[in-house]
Amino acid sequence: MPDLNINFEMLYLAIPLSCLVGALLAGLLGRALGRVGAHTVTILGVAVAFGLSAFVVLPDVLAGNTFNGPVYVWAVSGNIPLEVGFLIDPLTALMMVVVTFVSLMVHIYTIGYMHDDPGYQRFFSYIALFTFAMLMLVMSNNFLQLFFGWEAVGLMSYLLIGFWYTRESAIYAQLKAFLVNRVGDLGFLLGIAAVYMTYGTLDYGAVFAIAPQMASKTIQILPGVEWNLLTLTCILLFIGAMGKSAQVPLHVWLPDSMEGPTPISALIHAATMVTAGVFMVARMSPLYELSQTALSVVLVIGAITAISMAFVGVVQNDIKRVVAYSTLSQLGYMMVALGASAYSVGIFHLMTHAFFKALLFLAAGSVIIAMHHEQDMRKMGGLRKYMPITFITAWFGSLALAGIPPFAGFFSKDLIIEAVHHSQLPGSGFAYVAVLMGVFVTAFYSFRLLFMTFYGKPRMDEHTLKHLRESPWVVTLPLVLLAIPSLVIGFLTMEPLVFGGYFGGAIKVLPIHDAVHDIGQHYEGIAPFIAHGLQSAPFVLAVAGFGLAWLLYIRAPFLPDQIRARFQAIYTLLVNKYFVDEFNQFIFAGGARAIGRVLWKVGDVKLIDGLAVNGTARVIGWVASVIRHIQSGYVYHYAFAMIVGLFLFITFFLHR
Repeated sequence: MPDLNINFEMLYLAIPLSCLVGALLAGLLGRALGRVGAHTVTILGVAVAFGLSAFVVLPDVLAGNTFNGPVYVWAVSGNIPLEVGFLIDPLTALMMVVVTFVSLMVHIYTIGYMHDDPGYQRFFSYIALFTFAMLMLVMSNNFLQLFFGWEAVGLMSYLLIGFWYTRESAIYAQLKAFLVNRVGDLGFLLGIAAVYMTYGTLDYGAVFAIAPQMASKTIQILPGVEWNLLTLTCILLFIGAMGKSAQVPLHVWLPDSMEGPTPISALIHAATMVTAGVFMVARMSPLYELSQTALSVVLVIGAITAISMAFVGVVQNDIKRVVAYSTLSQLGYMMVALGASAYSVGIFHLMTHAFFKALLFLAAGSVIIAMHHEQDMRKMGGLRKYMPITFITAWFGSLALAGIPPFAGFFSKDLIIEAVHHSQLPGSGFAYVAVLMGVFVTAFYSFRLLFMTFYGKPRMDEHTLKHLRESPWVVTLPLVLLAIPSLVIGFLTMEPLVFGGYFGGAIKVLPIHDAVHDIGQHYEGIAPFIAHGLQSAPFVLAVAGFGLAWLLYIRAPFLPDQIRARFQAIYTLLVNKYFVDEFNQFIFAGGARAIGRVLWKVGDVKLIDGLAVNGTARVIGWVASVIRHIQSGYVYHYAFAMIVGLFLFITFFLHR
């Protein structure tokens, strides 16, 4: 048995390291390996990680075998061991399979999408390194390694969003992503510091074991004001999740991340980075369950994100930005599930969303290739005749996103709505209305994208129309392979993941918060669940969203312009994304510049240069101008000075 454990430890290490080795080979030896060599080593590394995760680790975990322990101690600081440690349980195993599968599809797709890009080898190195960072994050068993993975995915997103660094918009987008995430990461780091201050350890297991005893401990941040320390810790950690998972108001970086190549848009939005915050909150369920206030914060912030970002998606004309705002909205749904203590449902939606969102992004990229990198849907139309595989797979992704049964999104989205409906937490009523409204809006913008892109008369220029054709197989194969789970993964996995106790001890829910248990009491199987869903309000709203999109963009395409003119104020608000960017630019960026000007003019010019530097010189010059009069050259002046000095000297000693 000890040998078996050692073998599995090496296997766990091999999963992220296979991605790291591929990234290093492509990055450092890219010129020697060439294009084929670079994509071969990185794809092979991610394929090994996926194979080991799906066919070795997951079956082993399903058999009841878990692992929690250090695999390498690289330093000890005081009483804190700084170590690489893995926690391999059902939650980790599921995340590993999702991350590696989606990453593998993106790697294959990249061969076609980045075919003519001069940074081909560099891009493959970056995305393999991105996968390594995400795996280290989800496999961690301590807060230190979690923070390492957290910052590493942030760094890789910075490099990939600004991959086309000759574009000014890409540089702006990567800086925006970096700065906004630093705000969230500050809260996250403070949360980790609070964990160590409270529990004296950074190990998950030890913290979770002590947490119930510390649930009532308070701290004074402001004199005379008591804060519950656990609640404060959970909210600080959630601020980190708000940055990574793009929750309002730290969401502004995610739409601008579209400046990166489409493969990285798919990777960031589907399986890495943005899911890190959702995973972290689910992993920290033993802490969040002890704070109703923290759960309500997660619930309300998620609900605001879900509905507000869905409305913005309605007015977008850039095909990638529509899908980007869809991601923001769906991340809000996941957070709503976590806030309602339906952690298993939140992770279930994370998984289903990863497949159909990666599919939608890659389908959008396939369209962009055919359109010679045109992304405005107003210049598309009629593509279904020219791109049948992209067209059909885009339908799969849109149906899953809209929550139409039996596609994957139907099961996870309906369960989120039901869980919120059963929740008794403060804010649950608002969240229920928000996620219910979001179903209609999501269906509308999903089918709006389909109809504007693939239906109607072609609206592109003659040159583009003449060269329209389906994308190469390296692009369409990942679309097909992602379309399959977008259809079947929901009804195949809902029962074990949500009602079958798959997560076991990986997720902790107190009985008073267990909305999933209440839903499970009425669960009778997949077929009755679908039948009930067909009669429920979410399905009716989804069909209504489809119908409205069909009316406006197929039946009466002149209506959108009339509606826009009639409701110009609302349109202006939405197309400017609630003016959040302008607010940030004026208040935070402008405020920082104003403070900088004050520090420059007062602190630097007047105090440092004027008083300290030039002032010192002026004082010395004045003293010198006074003293130099003593140097007169007359003997009687010097004799007089000697007499005065002698008099003072004698007086001093006589006085003593």
